[in-house]
Amino acid sequence: MLMGVMIVAMLLVVVVGVIGVVVGMKVGGDREKYTAFECGFDGKGEGRFYFSLRFFLLTVVFLIFDVEMVLLLPLPVASGFVGMVSWVGGGLLFLSILLIGLYHEWREGALEWN
Repeated sequence: MLMGVMIVAMLLVVVVGVIGVVVGMKVGGDREKYTAFECGFDGKGEGRFYFSLRFFLLTVVFLIFDVEMVLLLPLPVASGFVGMVSWVGGGLLFLSILLIGLYHEWREGALEWN
């Protein structure tokens, strides 16, 4: 039974791969058709451009707090496995470390756009 499932899975992988190659084959076309086009800007200019470090830092702060939510949401479920003091204390410790980091970023001026 297991061997049959493995053969079917391998056959499915090969079939999907062949379909991907056939569909993805480029038929001769216009050079401009295959150039990158984003937001109405011509793709033939300089490849390097100024990147705002403030935007990058704000993005990193957003990602940190996004991951924070992913890590804090399962804490109430963990209350069934550990004591109430442990999971509340762990959550508060985690939040306090993040808030100290946010305060530091704020004091350094990384969150200001002026």
